[in-house]
Amino acid sequence: MSKRLKILIVRFSSIGDIVLTSPVIRCLKEQVDCELHYLTKKSYEVLLEANPHVDRLHLMDKDLKTLIPILKAEDFDLIVDLHNSLRSWKLRRMLGVQSRTFYKANREKWLMVRFKIDRLPREHIVDRYLETVAHLGVRKDKMGLEFHILPKNKVLIHRTFPQLVDKYVVFAIGGQHATKKMPVEKIINVCKSLTLPIVLIGGKEDMEAGSRVEQAVGPRVVNACGQLNIAQSASVIEQSDLVITHDTGMMHIAAAFQKRIVSIWGNTIPEFGMYPYMAENNEDRFVTVEVKGLSCRPCSKIGFDKCPKGHFRCMQEIDVNRIIEKTNDQN
Repeated sequence: MSKRLKILIVRFSSIGDIVLTSPVIRCLKEQVDCELHYLTKKSYEVLLEANPHVDRLHLMDKDLKTLIPILKAEDFDLIVDLHNSLRSWKLRRMLGVQSRTFYKANREKWLMVRFKIDRLPREHIVDRYLETVAHLGVRKDKMGLEFHILPKNKVLIHRTFPQLVDKYVVFAIGGQHATKKMPVEKIINVCKSLTLPIVLIGGKEDMEAGSRVEQAVGPRVVNACGQLNIAQSASVIEQSDLVITHDTGMMHIAAAFQKRIVSIWGNTIPEFGMYPYMAENNEDRFVTVEVKGLSCRPCSKIGFDKCPKGHFRCMQEIDVNRIIEKTNDQN
């Protein structure tokens, strides 16, 4: 009888990246006899606390020092490093057990950003994540992403937002970086042209922008920015009819619920391998809207607080009519 493996998955941040590890979690647990642990930052606990495939969650508050003795005592058989950073390398070295990590394609991304030389791998990052456990016999199950929500975070839509009597659209107006977000005026123009009620979601930093949209469009818009935690926002997405979103973690949460998605891209590009990862036969449930042919795009593999060129053409020239058209096509 073979030994039951004890495996630690490591991904410290951030929202989308952690959601993108969910197929590895599921496939490992369903295809390998293992006890599965996961290490992430405490601020992202809400992303994993309800996942039934995770046997134990380890949370890093400020640094790894206090966790190292606890992790060593677990006596892991394998570390699956899905962060692949200096910090995760130090962790692997301190624990001193067998480990596997994924190929980040940083060189290829640098060539694309710096010189617009496209040698990017033509595969989604999830598939690169899954390659780290292929030696255990794990195979892609084609079920896509998943996201689990504790009952305490389930939003009773019609009680919380009484104006939403039927179908509604979620517009995730936030983004970790300003160069990933459309100007508010364009968001307003999109919302004015939609017929369904719209729920705006985002962080506290998006509350003012949400208020501007709400005031400009009227009662069809519900500004929930800054009112919900990540899991509650996910619950609102789960119950929606369609999601409009920038290249953010909410895009991946929408994909986990197999929602119809209109994704809007600014300084980043889908070719980096982070577009919505859908279950088999659901690939046509998302569309991307972007300004192609700009010599300055992509300007970063992540994003900036402001356009480094000053013109912000990647978002200023986004075709609002195309977003509206694609949204209507998805309905």
